Parts: sequence; C-alpha cells; structure tokens
Amino acid sequence: MSRALTLGNGSVLVNFDDRAQVRDFYFPYIGLENHIGNERVHRIGIWTDGELAWTEAAEWQISITTDEDSLIGVTKAFHPRLAVELEFQDAVYNEKNILIRQVRVCNLAERERTIKIFFAHQFEMYQAQMAHTAFYDPEHKVLVHYRNRRVFLANAQIEGKNFDEYTTGVFGSEGKEGSHLDAADGRLSQNPIEHGRADSILGLTEVYGPKQTKTVFYWLIAAKSIKEALALNSDTLARGLAHMLETTRNYWRAWIHRQNFTFYGLSPEVIRLFKRSLFLIRIHANHNGGIIASCDYHSLQQGKDTYNYIWPRDASYAALALARAGDYNVAKKFFAFGSQIIAEAGYFMHKYSPDGSLGSSWHPWIRNKRPELPIQEDETALVLSSLWEYYEITKDLEFVEDVYNSFIKRMADFLVTYRDPRTNLPKATYDLWEEKYGISTFTAASVYGALIAASKFAKLLGKIKSEDIYNQAALEVREGILHYLWSERDGYFYKLMYFETEQMTFDTTIDISSIYGIYHFKVLPVSDSRVERALKLTSEKLTNRLAAGGFARYEGDGYCRLPGLRYSGNPWFVTTLWFAQHYLSLAKTEKDLIPVKETLDWVVKHAKLSGLLSEQLQPESGEQISVSPLVWSHSEFVLTVIGYLDKLEELGICQACNPVY
Repeated sequence: MSRALTLGNGSVLVNFDDRAQVRDFYFPYIGLENHIGNERVHRIGIWTDGELAWTEAAEWQISITTDEDSLIGVTKAFHPRLAVELEFQDAVYNEKNILIRQVRVCNLAERERTIKIFFAHQFEMYQAQMAHTAFYDPEHKVLVHYRNRRVFLANAQIEGKNFDEYTTGVFGSEGKEGSHLDAADGRLSQNPIEHGRADSILGLTEVYGPKQTKTVFYWLIAAKSIKEALALNSDTLARGLAHMLETTRNYWRAWIHRQNFTFYGLSPEVIRLFKRSLFLIRIHANHNGGIIASCDYHSLQQGKDTYNYIWPRDASYAALALARAGDYNVAKKFFAFGSQIIAEAGYFMHKYSPDGSLGSSWHPWIRNKRPELPIQEDETALVLSSLWEYYEITKDLEFVEDVYNSFIKRMADFLVTYRDPRTNLPKATYDLWEEKYGISTFTAASVYGALIAASKFAKLLGKIKSEDIYNQAALEVREGILHYLWSERDGYFYKLMYFETEQMTFDTTIDISSIYGIYHFKVLPVSDSRVERALKLTSEKLTNRLAAGGFARYEGDGYCRLPGLRYSGNPWFVTTLWFAQHYLSLAKTEKDLIPVKETLDWVVKHAKLSGLLSEQLQPESGEQISVSPLVWSHSEFVLTVIGYLDKLEELGICQACNPVY
C-alpha cells in the first residue's frame, strides 16, 4: 500500500499509508532497520454498537494532509454507518524518539453509547522475524516490545486516563493471524506476555454522550534499552503530550520560516509544496549526515531491494537544495559524511547504507574478464561540484580548508586521472540511470563541471599548480565532449559511446540527461545553437503526449512501463523540472517565466494531498507510481523554485526574492 504521510526527526522516520496506519518505522538510522516493513502494519480500529471497524476498511472516508507550515500530519476519518469521526494530529517529537498521535474521537450519533479505540502493533525488529518479546508492564502500565538493543514502548490515554485493555500474541506463525483479531468482540484477553513473532494491542474505552468528542493521546517510544524507554515514558507523562505536540509544531514552523522568501507570482499551492518538500528532504537526512533516496519500503527497486540508501548523486542534489534554502548545517554534515566514506583513491561507490557501510549493488567488478570499478563517476563529480556551490553560498572557508586534501583534492585527482587516453573523456562507467556502461554525455559533462569547481577551490587556497592541472583537464574533457559526443548531422548529443575492441560505438538514444548535463554544467551556454537544436529534438521525442503530460527520461524507457501503449516512457518529476530549469536559463522577461510556473503547477497537480512526490507517473492517469516519496523529486522542485526567485532578482522584477544567496 502506498505511503501517504512521512514524519521524522533525524533518528526516527515513520511512514503512514492512506488508511492512517503506520507502515514503516526506522530507528536509529533513517533508512536502516525498518522495524515494521514488508506486510506488517500498526492498525487503528473503532468498536461500537457491537461492531469493530479497522480504518483499513473501505467504508472509512479518509483524507491525509499536513498542518500549515509544520511537520504535523493532519488526518480525518469518517465512518458514515457507525457515525464516528476521527481527527488525527501526528508528529515525531523533534527532541526525542517518540511518535505522538492525538486522536479526537467524535460520536456523531444523537444518543449516548460506548466507543472503544484500539491500537495494534506488529513489529519485525532488526528486520528479523524471530526472538521478539512483547509484554505488559503492570508497574508502569505500558506495553513493551523488545529484541536485544531495540525497544518499543506503547502507551495511551483518553481524557487523562490510561488505556484499560491490552493483550499480546503472535502473528504469522502457529496458524495465528494476529492479536488484533482478539478485538472483534470489543474485549481483549489481557494475555500479559508472548515471544517469537510477538504482537500486541491496547484499547481505550469511554462512554460518549450525543455528539460528544473526547481526546486520545497515543505514543510509541523507540529506545535501545527498556530502562531508557521507561525513562522517556516518565518524561513524556511529566511534560504532557499536548505540550510536546505543540513544541514540535513550533520547532518546524521556526525551521521553515528562518528565511523570508517572497515567492513573488507563485501560487499558494506551489509555496505549500516548496515548504513540504524542504520538510521531506530534511527528515531523510540522518544525524550522521547521510541523506537517503527514499524511506519508502513498499516499492522494491527491481523487485530485489529498496531505495533506503545514500546515492551520492541524489544526496548531493538534496544537500544543495537545503543549502540554497538556508539549512547549511545539514548540507555540511552530508559533505563531512562523504569525506568519511569516500574510497582512498578518490571515488564514491554506487550507494551506501545509512551507517556508512557499502550498499547493495548490481554493478560487477569484472567485465569481459577484466577488472573494472563498479561505479557511476557522475556521483563523485556531483559531490564535488555541489560542494563548490555550498561554499559559494556559505563562504565556509574553514570547512573547505579542513577537507581540501583529504576530500576535495582526492576527488579531483581521481577525475583527472580516470580518463580514456584515446579521447580524454572519463573512462567508461555506469550512466546516470545505473543501466548502461560506457562514456555517457551526462557523466562527461558532470566531470567537466567538477573539475572547474576543483580549479576554483585550488585557486581559493592559492594552490596554483593544482588549479592549472584541474582547469586543463576540464578543457580537455570539454573538447572531447564536443568532438566525440556531439552529432552535427543529427543535432543532438549521444547518450553514450563505448569501445567494442578498438571500434568506437555510439548509443543514439535520445536521453534528456545528455542535453541537461551540457547546459547544467555549462559545457555550452544555453543559448548556443547546438543546445537549442538538441533541446528541440529532445522535447519532441520525450514529451508525454498522453493525458498526464510531463517528460520521459529517454526513448523506449522500460522501467515501470505500461504494456499496450505507444509512448517514450513514464514522465518523471525530475526530468520535467529539468526542462523548466532550461526555460529559467533563457528567460529575459517575466513573460518568459510562464512555462516555469506552469511546470511548477503541474508538479503540484500530481503531488499527493500530503505533498509527497513519487519518482514517476502513470502516463495517462497521472497516478503516482514507483517509489514515493523520492527525495530527488523534492530536491529538483526546491531548486527550480529557488532558481525562479533568483531569475526574478536578476531581471530586476523583485528585490531580495531569495534572501539566502
């Protein structure tokens, strides 16, 4: 089931589905150790008039959005036949690892009646199915789940009174589906302990008058010991759940309003998604600096894995988006994280786990019986060029000087030496989309941009010899791109080239990343006739002419492709925003910015109500498909909005539209 709401604080990240159920719970790293995951779920149900209705039932009418200007989930659930309405406010406490759910339960009937609310838990701690224990602690009146150094404590109150029913059980083994079935008759059996594949459920009972509403607070604590969890529970009771919810709201409002963007000419919906995107990027960032691509555990990449990894490419865009929006601290942490995980030789591997260890990969270490580096060189290049942009914004010279030799120079030297002697272009690696092996235009352009950034770093620190080396290598790469990868006859840049023995072969697929790389990394100015020709052809080939609109990645893209339709490929948020960024570069009047604003409105139209952006869309209906949320999609949206504000300043239309840079 798709994810509809994401909340977090840098150590805990929680995903909710569109039925207000908790589906993912990451702790203590964002993206590592999902303690629910797979088909597990934390249910919520209402029992009244002899009937139990879990919110997963189709009769519930549910809408999920977020609080204005804060990272608080707002959900409304209405069951017309049972005449019950639930209003949720959900948050992950910004100071401690606690999920807080405030639920206002409203009896819509004209008569008095008893209503019970149930919260059921299914854990898979350490992403393992065995050796769990769930028990009721009578001293502290809480439910506790634990396995080794992972502990989850559940508690709830209604109008200040503790939950009055509970039970523990097993699920998915011994022929048992789960202890949530015990709630069917409205009474729980009070089983005090269970182990194995243990689950639990708690209930709160109240008599409601006609049209009466009562408030329930539920909280779930994540800790590394039972002692720590109990201490956090005591602290929670002392502080008060309403206070903690409000301070979390105030924290995120202060965070999002640190910079006074004017948003001249943008719709309220675009502004709201801009802020929501910043929230989404921020909570995908671990305290150690790693920024994962997505917290979605449901969408398995290629059917074998998740997106719960740090791709240096995606993380670079995310860090840059945060820095350009004024959050320098998280961006700096990412670059510091990168300096710790980079290979001694100066390159990044395919992807990394949130704890900094090497992530899974499908790129081999040997090709045609010869060893090869299983890398995407653009990932190294993007980190370096993004770090220069971070410096231009922050002027953080001390940090640059601190990491120059161990990080900046190491990357730059690798990019200089890891080149094909026949063309002066980067050696063959995997392309941006992680699919094809060769010398791609995008990778070559990113290396050019990174080497220019390296020469600027060297000049900044007075390292004249290195400046000359990096600048000369950049010019050689640029010359190679224009000589080997540009087709004057066809009017576009090749997707990639490779050598079969000594024979040079070209992949002539129209790929948006090729021309994007050329103008984004300033290999050629956007006004150059070659860029104009290539953009025109790329637009013609990759425009999605079905109802959803947008732009595909490349001709014949088969990833998540629908059978029976003739089209280039599914539209992506990222690629569609790249076209908008092209219009930004060309704009000379406010009228020229209309296509940019139209693209931003298009993104808003296809976002979920809670603001989540997926990787791609169904080409006809516009329904979100593949992973959601995707941090890269949100990052490009933020960068496009900020680019729009920068252009307004450049054109003299708006003074100080962007207060950051």
